[in-house]
Amino acid sequence: MVKRSRIVAFFLIVLLIFAAMGTTSKGILKDIKLGLDLQGGFEVLYEVKPLSGEKITPDVLSATVSSLERRVNVLGVSEPNIQIEGKDRIRVQLAGVKDQNNAREILSTQAKLSFRDYNDKEMMTGADLKEGGAKQTFQDNKPVVEVTLKDVNKFKEITQKISSMESPTNVLAIWLDFEEGKDSIKDTASQDNMISAPAVSEVFNTKKVYITGQFTVEEAKELAALLNAGALPVDLKEKYSTSVGAQFGAGALNDTIFAGIIGIALVFIFMLVYYRFPGFIAVVTLSIYIFLTLLVFDWMNAVLTLPGIAALVLGVGMAVDANIITYERIRDELKLGRSVKAAYKEGTKNSLSTIMDANLTTLLAAAVLFYYGTSSVKGFATTLIISILMSFITAVYGTRLFMSLWVNSGFLDKRTTWFGVKKKYIHNLSEKINLMSLPTRFDKIDFVKHRKVFYSISIGVTLIGIIFLFVFRLNLGIDFTSGTRIEIASKDVLTTQQVKTEMKKVGIAADDIKDVRLAGQENKNAVVRTVGVLNKQEIAELKDYFKKDYGTEPNVSTVSPTVGKELAKNAMFALAIASLGIILYVSIRFEWRMAVPAVVALIHDAFFIITIFSVLRLEVDITFIAAVLTIVGYSINDTIVTFDRIRENLRFSRKVKTVEELENIVNISIRQTLTRSINTVLTVLITVIALAIFGSEAIRNFSIALFIGLICGVYSSLLIASQFWLDLKIKELKKKGPLNTAKEKKQSLEGQV
Repeated sequence: MVKRSRIVAFFLIVLLIFAAMGTTSKGILKDIKLGLDLQGGFEVLYEVKPLSGEKITPDVLSATVSSLERRVNVLGVSEPNIQIEGKDRIRVQLAGVKDQNNAREILSTQAKLSFRDYNDKEMMTGADLKEGGAKQTFQDNKPVVEVTLKDVNKFKEITQKISSMESPTNVLAIWLDFEEGKDSIKDTASQDNMISAPAVSEVFNTKKVYITGQFTVEEAKELAALLNAGALPVDLKEKYSTSVGAQFGAGALNDTIFAGIIGIALVFIFMLVYYRFPGFIAVVTLSIYIFLTLLVFDWMNAVLTLPGIAALVLGVGMAVDANIITYERIRDELKLGRSVKAAYKEGTKNSLSTIMDANLTTLLAAAVLFYYGTSSVKGFATTLIISILMSFITAVYGTRLFMSLWVNSGFLDKRTTWFGVKKKYIHNLSEKINLMSLPTRFDKIDFVKHRKVFYSISIGVTLIGIIFLFVFRLNLGIDFTSGTRIEIASKDVLTTQQVKTEMKKVGIAADDIKDVRLAGQENKNAVVRTVGVLNKQEIAELKDYFKKDYGTEPNVSTVSPTVGKELAKNAMFALAIASLGIILYVSIRFEWRMAVPAVVALIHDAFFIITIFSVLRLEVDITFIAAVLTIVGYSINDTIVTFDRIRENLRFSRKVKTVEELENIVNISIRQTLTRSINTVLTVLITVIALAIFGSEAIRNFSIALFIGLICGVYSSLLIASQFWLDLKIKELKKKGPLNTAKEKKQSLEGQV
């Protein structure tokens, strides 16, 4: 009997959820903050240096942050991100700022006001001004800055002394950030920091003083705001910076969203075609997953970056994986002859722990990435962590809720073809066959027999990789080598020589250029890497030149040698800690003979990606590390699914006496999980390929690394890790004799995929 009320309940629940999604999605998308790589802006990491002999304390850092926040208010930037890092660094992110050169100048200028006589002696400083007493006004119809003094008598005495001097020595020069030994009123070549030098011919007995100069209204307002914000209590040295033009950001956002939509749409189509009705349920839950991920992101007030969008799209592939694991297991149970209700119950129960293990190991890699990553990588890791959690909730609880309504309604009782299982493949329960006896489409392939061939291939590739790395090394980006990276956009086709000529015009000689690479559609983009780190003045001139001649500001990133070394060190730490964590986790959940092969496989995958990047001379930047760690998560995910099935199949044997029995168990386990592995990697590859083809140029290498790593991950999980475990187990068998697998049965998590 069909219980129509459950089917009606399904449609009502879905209708209510999608109605809520439809009415709130626009507001959520509008409220989500975009990173500077998606809307333009710049980021700078400052090293905080003391002005004199005092130490940099937490109080000094807090005071500096407060001063920087007041200066940011001058720029009118909404929701700036200013954070203290470590003991002596401050990171500033200003997304959406229009005049980046001006913003950088306002942030880093010392803003120390001083009044000096003809001999450059300091007569008065900004400390003599009343707090908040500066404002822009007009004098003789010209913009000036009016300041209010604390002590009228002090200014009276100063003007009395200077007015008594003969011309031209009767001047009171007004300086901003006067540098001892460099600046002087007597040297016209060193007066860049001088605002004005008015002659004093009378005594002033007033609280109001006007700072005059060749100001525009905006410049006068800016100076007044700087004076009110106060001088910085420290000196700030740029160690790292990156800037993205608004046009670049908008283009990256549109390209990546378009790529994401294509990738997700193709995944939806695949699920519908291959998994039939369960695929339809997956499409519903995946849509909810995307909505919930964005909702949580909005609640956290997090910043969505370009790598973050990539993580969101990749999360779809991970959510699909959880569905595939469950659906494949339900299919197996149906083939054994169980009813739809019984198959659903067993399939969902026995797939849960596999999904848990797979998600937890990927979560571990994401957590390491978050801890050791820089800002953009942290954005990727944050989105990846949210994606993992949301995919688990929707793929496990959401899918089970929706599927149970249909299964328990009785509507699917005689419709096994709705699960993609033809009746000719369904056995009778009276046959009493188990999962190990179920035929697969790969039964003719003996994976174990050729394991030495697989070992040889991997060892050969590794040796070739070592040679290539030794000879050619990696094409390291400025993240790890220091220097400057300039990305230029043009309306016309660019040539390498043309780019070098343009660089020469802005003072960057050919000897200073490390590399020029043409990119984008029809070579209308160019990426230039220089050996040295451009200072803020050189960056300002570069941006102004290209904005005038090309219509858009170039993206400019700089990394100091110190930060480059730190990033490289942190990357190695991240990989080492992720590997160690996975060894511990797999050892506890499985056994050390599975933990060691799992880590060997993921190191194999990481090294293979590195080798390919060395051979193809692809640039290795900080997002490459994000890609490698993501592959670590995916690789261990695949390996655990295979090991789960091996462990489950061991219990059917109870006692393994021969090498042939062990080989048979591994062969069967690989065959049984191969469809799941292919389908999972296929859905993720679809999204990665879409990102590589249609996504932003900024994550192109990131997508390539993922593509290579995903394919390599399936290979290593099935043909390296499982085979390595087999060899370790064979040694144990020969040493100890027959292996009692009853222990494996107790440890088993109720049967995996």
